[in-house]
Amino acid sequence: MNDGSGTYDVVVIGGGPAGLAAAVALAETGANTALVARRVPYADNRTTALLGGSIDLLQQLEVWPRCKDKAAALHVMRLVDDTGRLIRAPEVRFSCDEIGLEVFGYNIENRALMIALEERAAELPRLTRFDDEADAIDPGDAVVTIQLHNGSSLSARLVVGADGRQSLCREAAHIEVTRRDLNQAALTFNISHSRPHRNISTEFHTPHGPCVFVPLPGDRSSVVWVAAPKEAERLRALSDDELSEAAERQSHSILGRVTVEPGRYVFPLGIEQPRQFAKARIVLVGEAAHVIPPIGAQGLNMGLRDAADIADIVREAMMSGEDPGAPQVLTRYDSARRSDVTSRTFAIDLANRSLLSDFLPVQSLRAAGMHLIGSVGPLRRLAMREGLAPSWRSSRHG
Repeated sequence: MNDGSGTYDVVVIGGGPAGLAAAVALAETGANTALVARRVPYADNRTTALLGGSIDLLQQLEVWPRCKDKAAALHVMRLVDDTGRLIRAPEVRFSCDEIGLEVFGYNIENRALMIALEERAAELPRLTRFDDEADAIDPGDAVVTIQLHNGSSLSARLVVGADGRQSLCREAAHIEVTRRDLNQAALTFNISHSRPHRNISTEFHTPHGPCVFVPLPGDRSSVVWVAAPKEAERLRALSDDELSEAAERQSHSILGRVTVEPGRYVFPLGIEQPRQFAKARIVLVGEAAHVIPPIGAQGLNMGLRDAADIADIVREAMMSGEDPGAPQVLTRYDSARRSDVTSRTFAIDLANRSLLSDFLPVQSLRAAGMHLIGSVGPLRRLAMREGLAPSWRSSRHG
């Protein structure tokens, strides 16, 4: 439904990877879709490890073939206890062939993924792009009215808020958020190295959080180094040579000589979860719907599951003649996302806290848990499958 006066079935607000994926997926359902997002060059060099279901979605959306050659396959994930504590967990190795997969997923620079998503979005006749931002969002009984920065206005039966942590959509729907600052920060940068990574991602668990070396194409890797905020800033301020040396030391030289590439970013870590994922004709996706620490590569993968779920739910609603913004449709989305987001947030928070705890019983439990996962095949395989996608999803997404 687009009657020319700017009324759409769905308007997506926010053009990060989750918002763009949602806009493409929704336009492909046949819903008349608008995307409100500034076209800005994607500046940072962060990467994302896209796991199982995310690749399936990007394949369906005809996005993956455009960027696959810029991604590195992830075959093995190693977890190494580098806490130096009295009770240390044994090393755990997860191998994709153990659960009958060719790969766990792929690590790709967000910039390459964004270019592929933007290209696909530009091809879709049912997707109208507004290179602008929303100034005000006003949910009404029948439609949501969106005032754009340039003075024009749009209305939609359903709004998808993909507008990040400071979500205007979330605020307009009066959805409360619980927030917790973790007093940790993540330093991200990319490196080249003298030894091949052999498609192995290695996560060193330090007393301040994980430091992960994730393969990129060629002899390159991305690094996500979680530390206390002051330490993250200290590391960021080092010279290239000093940071290269620090990264090599932290990696125990498994990748040989390390050379830091340009571009470093520090992000404060926190956990945020809204009380609802949908209300007043507005649904939340991406960081508007969940903020978690970068452990186990779950953040954007969850955002892409948000996009897949809202597209499925809108497709089903419109096929049966329902209003896509009707309360029962929003309830379906809320229940589809709640268990995934809540369980992932809990598991990641627990994993993170167990690393930071100096309490011996917690260290013993963690070591015992890692030992069980490392040595008991069925348990390890279950952990791998759950890490890729929650088991209960298979009923919805065969």
